[in-house]
Amino acid sequence: MILAIDVYYINNQAKSVGILFNHWTDNKSDIEKIIIDYQNNVAPYQSGQFYQRELPCIMSLLNKIDLSKITTIVIDGYVHLNNGKIGLGGYLYNTLDKKIPVIGVAKKPFYENNEYLIEVARGQSKHPLYVTALGISLEEAAENIKLMAGKYRMPDLLNYLDQQTKLFKFED
Repeated sequence: MILAIDVYYINNQAKSVGILFNHWTDNKSDIEKIIIDYQNNVAPYQSGQFYQRELPCIMSLLNKIDLSKITTIVIDGYVHLNNGKIGLGGYLYNTLDKKIPVIGVAKKPFYENNEYLIEVARGQSKHPLYVTALGISLEEAAENIKLMAGKYRMPDLLNYLDQQTKLFKFED
């Protein structure tokens, strides 16, 4: 089973959402399960240290899932940064003892990161998605993202996931 994860923040609160699906070509109607987790007192954003804010949120969500059934995790962000440094997805991959491949899908380029990513053009968009990966070949990861349903730049399931994270009003 494939797990896609996204996290949304308001101040020091976060909502993490995961969607489970079986095939890269699945549509929204094929989603097996949606998992939601809320966190309070989330660490503040620190430039260059984003994983310190997001990784605890993702790990809290993963505590609600049988990871033995997960074949791949897709995150909103980078697995590799420039100069061989790892990003959020790399930290997740290492935290999971390198047992589950992680694919990062980013909407914006990361400075001088061409060696570690493949640009994936989808639909009629003039802007690619930036795919990075660990535990799976970069070529296979990029092909999987290309296969995902949807005629626009962002695959339908990842767009739906993004929408689900924002369907929440944090308490004041």
